[in-house]
Amino acid sequence: MSVAGLKKQFHKASQLLQEKLNGVEGTKLDEEFLIMERKTDITHKLILDLVPKTIGYLQPNPAYRAQLSMLNAVAKIRGKGKTIGYPQTEDILGDCMLHYGSELGAASGFGFALTEMGEALKQVSQAKDSMDVRVNQTFIDPLQSIQDNELKEIRFHLRKLEGRRLDFDFKKRRKGKIANTEIKKALEKFEESKDLAESSMFNLLQKDGVQMQYLSGFISAVLDYHQQSCQILENLRSSLQTRITDASNQPKREFASKSVASTMCYTDIYGLSNWPSGQSSGTEITEALSEKYAPVVVHSPDKAQNPTSNYDSGPPFDQPCCRALYAFQAENQGELCFKGGDIIILTSQVDENWFEGMLNGKSGFFPKNYVKVLVPLP
Repeated sequence: MSVAGLKKQFHKASQLLQEKLNGVEGTKLDEEFLIMERKTDITHKLILDLVPKTIGYLQPNPAYRAQLSMLNAVAKIRGKGKTIGYPQTEDILGDCMLHYGSELGAASGFGFALTEMGEALKQVSQAKDSMDVRVNQTFIDPLQSIQDNELKEIRFHLRKLEGRRLDFDFKKRRKGKIANTEIKKALEKFEESKDLAESSMFNLLQKDGVQMQYLSGFISAVLDYHQQSCQILENLRSSLQTRITDASNQPKREFASKSVASTMCYTDIYGLSNWPSGQSSGTEITEALSEKYAPVVVHSPDKAQNPTSNYDSGPPFDQPCCRALYAFQAENQGELCFKGGDIIILTSQVDENWFEGMLNGKSGFFPKNYVKVLVPLP
């Protein structure tokens, strides 16, 4: 720093000290200027406070915010342009529901409903990500731009104005010891700085309409997010209510216990497994259950000499049979699958709730209340 510069800094410090300790009055700025300065200072403080709190509203978890900030900083250093997104809570919950819905399978009503809700929550998460982007573009970034550009320039002009005021007041106070030309020059610089600071503040404070547009963009983004979320969840609720109604209208299935012996015997009859060798104690059980579950072979009236198998494709109305009222999906080994309208040959009645029958060459058990008997068992 030059000698003249050092002298000026000394003059400023001396004047400031006199004002603070001895109550010396400095040059007063006009009221309009002071009002603009106060409003500019409030604008500066509100942006410093508002921007972090808006980010906290969009991304509530401070630990995630800190982690993302670090990861994105590292990505920039490594030259990776793509930033890492904030993990929305709806997305985390949606992934959990999708996982367990898949584990339960589509055959499970609850599992299917979990899958549907998981997909809906992921859509809500995407809508929230879109809101984050829009709020950043329409509200946070413009406010940050004001802070980084216009307010920064105004603060520079105000600091320079204060320095030139102190220099002018020092020289004015020492009038007679300092040449009038120097005092006049100091006044001119003081006036110049005042004009620059005043015009900068005026331009900023005239942008009320633009700044309200920023708020309007914020509101629009949040409103769109809530409308999309509401529509997604309304569709989900409607779909789930339909599924609940359908499940309520399904015939109630009752539990029927099956012994291990009967299952082994049943599979043995149709060649699916064999009794373990050397089990003479199971012979009587095998014979009894074989008789109970044996396929029925009937003879048509016009073909008395040629036995007709239960595997015939025509409607078997000349032997015990039934028509399926509803589709039945086997859930255990030994059960028979069929769809609504199928004609099933009846081979036996297991108990008051279950039949045994044959369809398309396959034999198995099925619930009695899923069918209508056309030709009863003898």
